[in-house]
Amino acid sequence: MLRSEPDHLVVACADLEQGSAWAVETLGAEPQPGGQHATMGTHNRLLKLGPRVYLELLAIDPQAAPPAHPRWFALDDPAVQARAARSPFLLTWVASTTDIVEAVTRVPALGEPRAFTRNAYAWRLTVTEDGALPFGGVLPAAIEWSGAHPCDALEERGCALVELRLSHPVATSVLPLFRELRIAGPVQLKPGPKSLCAVLRTPRGEVELRNA
Repeated sequence: MLRSEPDHLVVACADLEQGSAWAVETLGAEPQPGGQHATMGTHNRLLKLGPRVYLELLAIDPQAAPPAHPRWFALDDPAVQARAARSPFLLTWVASTTDIVEAVTRVPALGEPRAFTRNAYAWRLTVTEDGALPFGGVLPAAIEWSGAHPCDALEERGCALVELRLSHPVATSVLPLFRELRIAGPVQLKPGPKSLCAVLRTPRGEVELRNA
């Protein structure tokens, strides 16, 4: 049976050094090295938030060739780049799913599942054709891992996801999509201005990460 739950939070940053400094100052924890995504021209650093959930600091890789297609997670959007230049921010989230083909069949707005690899990891992730975020990032991308999960190799740094609070002006249209994906876990969605807020337990105490 299809089941989905939070897998990772995507925090956009201008570069990984900026993102790491922000994580240390805001969360009191140093992220660990991730790797490169050659087909998307991005790279990342990671911070464990639970047994199977983590925070991803994601930035355009200046050493990589620009892809011939839009980058994922709206990273080519000038507004996203301008916002990240000011400070890293919560861009969107990704839900792990037990069957990504069924997830896309149920919710076509997710985009198309594409295969990726990075070092020892292999996964399929939904990406929209234009790279845009469905419902402004409130609707997650879906991911299905094959084999190892990044959290298997991440150290505990005293951080954990407590809750993901989401709102959207058309929440009544988004909520049925959440039901189709059978999203479980600490996720709340309600009507209101578009907003993403991740509540984390950290060495700095309880911290709220927002998209604005």
